[in-house]
Amino acid sequence: MPSTVLAQQQGTGYGPHMMNGGWHGWFLGPIMMIVFISVAVVVVVLLLRWLGVLSHGSPHHQPPTKTPLDILKERLARGEIDKEEFEERRRIIDQ
Repeated sequence: MPSTVLAQQQGTGYGPHMMNGGWHGWFLGPIMMIVFISVAVVVVVLLLRWLGVLSHGSPHHQPPTKTPLDILKERLARGEIDKEEFEERRRIIDQ
């Protein structure tokens, strides 16, 4: 009989008082899970950006820019300007 009383006094972690913290454990658990997942996602995104996997508009991959002479040649080819205007503007560019 004394061992039965002792077992009931120490408790096994089950029963009406099994959480020992009350009902707030039901709310803190999901909140902490959301915080943990959010922190993990932020760490992964920052790591991928640091490694260069998620680089948006990085200056390393920009196409070469056109020179004014290239633009002038394109305008002549499209017929926007005639040969005289092309030569005049080309002289201005070369100065």
